[in-house]
Amino acid sequence: NSGLAYNELSFHSKNDHYTEIGAKNKKILFKSADDVNYYYVPTPFTELMYSSVFVQGQTLDALYTVNTSKNYNFSISRKGLRSLGNYQNFISNPTIFTITSNYSSKSKNYNSRFHYTKQELFAEQNGGIRDNDILNFESGDEQFIDRGVFDPQFENASNQFSSKRFFLDHIYHFNESDSLSKSRYSLRHILAYEEQENRFDQTSPNNFFGEAFVSEKISDKILLNSLKTSFIFLLNQSLIGEFKIGTEFIQDKYSLENFQTEIFTNDSRKINSEAGFLILNYAKQMNKLKFDFFSSNKIFGDNESMLIGSNIHLGLNEKNSVNLKLLSSKYVPAYNKSLFSSNYLNYNWNYDLDYVESNQVSLVFNFPKILDVNIDYYSLNDFVQFQKTNLSTAIDEEVYGIRPIQYNEKIDFFRVNFNKKITFGKFTFDSRIMYQKSSDENKVSFPEIVTRNTFFYSTEMFKKALFLQSGFSFKYFSSYYMKGYDPLLSELYVQNDRLFGEFPVIDFFINAKIQQTRLFLKFEHLNSSITGYDYYSAPNYPYRDFTIRFGLVWNFFL
Repeated sequence: NSGLAYNELSFHSKNDHYTEIGAKNKKILFKSADDVNYYYVPTPFTELMYSSVFVQGQTLDALYTVNTSKNYNFSISRKGLRSLGNYQNFISNPTIFTITSNYSSKSKNYNSRFHYTKQELFAEQNGGIRDNDILNFESGDEQFIDRGVFDPQFENASNQFSSKRFFLDHIYHFNESDSLSKSRYSLRHILAYEEQENRFDQTSPNNFFGEAFVSEKISDKILLNSLKTSFIFLLNQSLIGEFKIGTEFIQDKYSLENFQTEIFTNDSRKINSEAGFLILNYAKQMNKLKFDFFSSNKIFGDNESMLIGSNIHLGLNEKNSVNLKLLSSKYVPAYNKSLFSSNYLNYNWNYDLDYVESNQVSLVFNFPKILDVNIDYYSLNDFVQFQKTNLSTAIDEEVYGIRPIQYNEKIDFFRVNFNKKITFGKFTFDSRIMYQKSSDENKVSFPEIVTRNTFFYSTEMFKKALFLQSGFSFKYFSSYYMKGYDPLLSELYVQNDRLFGEFPVIDFFINAKIQQTRLFLKFEHLNSSITGYDYYSAPNYPYRDFTIRFGLVWNFFL
């Protein structure tokens, strides 16, 4: 359904020392502080976006921004989506509200950015289709083409990830920057406070998750209040480069709320963490070579996380370049992997997990006229993820359940991306092929081959009043042990029961731009009834059938 998260087709390493609340699958839709945009507009600007969804509902995204003066900008935006979906009890309804402001003094010595965002990512949950309906779905029988006839695992549950964040980033330059100044000294301060909550609600227990402590409404919550503040001194000197040194303080308060389990469990039910870090960064541009070194290490507190790395960029000419990235990190696993509590007996744990150690080497060859190649190598120690288990109940019935598991052995992961874009006249072919391999496919499993290809035609018409683009896209990935989805935790988990993949997805699209209005029409997964009904986004969760979607973006100035 629209507004729901995706599964993973490749591995992505953590590149900071912040400890997450968990509910990782919800975070795909989440707008982080780095995702917030700030604006500068000579006249008030409005952007409206509409997109169709599945069965009932729509996506609406509205932005308004204005410069009340040359030095101050304000913006307000709201994105809302509601989609019924093709399957029972699978409504999605995420909303994101954001306010931003940025200010620059007349002398340009002081600059500040601020934003507030409130996010509520809600979705009904049904556990997917039942095992005995998988053959009916894959058969392609006409009586099952109406997906509403399938009985899901349950029809009385929902989950929601909520967040409120206040963010301030401001910097003061002690001297002006001009053609005669060879040095600039600055002090930067960043302050962020955020409240996050992930909850799972169910009107009554269902044996899909196993036995429950009590047979009444379930409301499992995890909460994280996080405060981050940093002070950074910057020296930018034309001869020695840019040097940064600073401190960062992080305070986390993670807690659980579930009234049913309070009388049954003796866990502390909370994790408090405070730590200070020393931040160092050095960057230098030398003709065509740019070097960047960065590190973050603990100076006090109970969090031993660390981050150290460097980027080396070599520009061969205006279009061709080579980039080398080295990154080594040690971080705390997400809080919900260490401590979780639920009315379901199988979802209660309090683990003392070790730090995860990750090392990454990336090499990028950017040669647009020949081929772009991206090579990544990861080395993981004490990696933690959720894994499917079969747990026996009091009546010796095997039921579904998952547990966080930490692997003591080293896991290696290799990936190489090839990307080539060819334009001949008004036709363009854009192709990406990715090959990847894990040293242990039972623990870190991804498709060996992933490819995405687009062939399209672009032209201008009616004295350039209309820009038109139309073409096909083809996506494919080889079979692998696709991760399953757990709605109670909003997490993906490792399963080794069945391979998924090897199904193509072909789309036909038409894009158009008329003055300040952009339109798109997309025939999505148009081959679904031809190539077979064996497509899934997760075990027991079928991928989208063929559908036609429409949308537009309208920009206007006042």
